[in-house]
Amino acid sequence: MNNYKKEISDKICYTDLVYGRINKKLNIDLSNDKIEEMILTILAETNETGYEKKGKNIYITNLERNIKLTINSNTNRIITADKLNKITRNRNIKS
Repeated sequence: MNNYKKEISDKICYTDLVYGRINKKLNIDLSNDKIEEMILTILAETNETGYEKKGKNIYITNLERNIKLTINSNTNRIITADKLNKITRNRNIKS
């Protein structure tokens, strides 16, 4: 099993556009530094079982915070963050 958690935590990077996208998708208004701090906290809090690679992306699902992060597995660049809806949460809990 790959240790995506350590690799992503060590190498995560951001684009200028992703900060606005994360604020919009999560309906928050944080500075770039605060977004990076939040993402690193989510990565640290999420168990390795919450990391799933599908195609070129790694999806990190944190049920406690109700957030799913999407990260490009080649560049370790965060693409987006989404709130989980109830259907997704229930499906992940049953799995």
